[in-house]
Amino acid sequence: MKESLIRLDTVDEYNRLFGLETCHPLVSVVDLSEATRIPRHFTVNYGLYALFLKDVKCGDIRYGRQIYDYQEGTITSFAPGQVVETDMPEGVRPKARGVLFHPDLIKGTSLGQEIKSYSFFSYSSREALHLSEEEKSIVLDCLAKIRMELNHPIDRLSKRLIARNIQLLLDYCMRFYNRQFVTRSETNKDVLIQFESLLDDYFLSGRTRVDGLPTVRYFADKVFLSPNYFGDLIKKVTGKTPQEYIQGKIIDTAKEKLIGTSKTVSQIADELGFQYSQHFNRLFKKTVGLSPNEYRKSQVVG
Repeated sequence: MKESLIRLDTVDEYNRLFGLETCHPLVSVVDLSEATRIPRHFTVNYGLYALFLKDVKCGDIRYGRQIYDYQEGTITSFAPGQVVETDMPEGVRPKARGVLFHPDLIKGTSLGQEIKSYSFFSYSSREALHLSEEEKSIVLDCLAKIRMELNHPIDRLSKRLIARNIQLLLDYCMRFYNRQFVTRSETNKDVLIQFESLLDDYFLSGRTRVDGLPTVRYFADKVFLSPNYFGDLIKKVTGKTPQEYIQGKIIDTAKEKLIGTSKTVSQIADELGFQYSQHFNRLFKKTVGLSPNEYRKSQVVG
């Protein structure tokens, strides 16, 4: 039987779900092997940031058709507003350690200013981070440091030190994700090839005139990745964002139409999916340095 949606807006609400003790209202280091309650089927709407190291004990983990190359542990993370469905088989106890923290904890800290740069919070669960034993030890050490600060009597430096240790953990996760992008370079190249093929098809099929300009989410969905993971992967492989790739395709297609047809700039803008030709003119001039009409004239052979 499917259970109703559970909103977890506080650390204490999460701890009560699993029967864990709450030591601080805004942050908790949790070990789910210590849970006194184990809900089996539940869907959670997070109002917190959460990051877990999960031990993998059974079967292969697959990413699409590829078996993961790191089996010792996986990191999954969630941000406020994300909805996560969990199905825990009977007889299986969760084995995961992690940290949860409320957005209020990091207000006024350097982590609060930089939290949006940790894009992995918006990756989907199938885009989890897979750790080597050494990396796993580093994560556990960071969690131990956060817990140590939580056990220390509160003083004027407590909030800063807790936030800094959480930020240290997130920085390590960012480093490990960068490593994972590198170690999966062949798979990443396959995604890039799919992206380029989908991009060509979108423009050649005339979909722009019907559906407008393509979005990054459209291509991410087509290759079964979250927009953030897809964007970070493409940037890591090419040095360009997917949006820059899309704009490059727009400009290349526009140049071909300007040189190879007698269509007006407005007609070309419409065919490319622009609602207003002024937007097309601005993008073209910003990228090429000339307006569409100026570019067309510059290509005429005297």
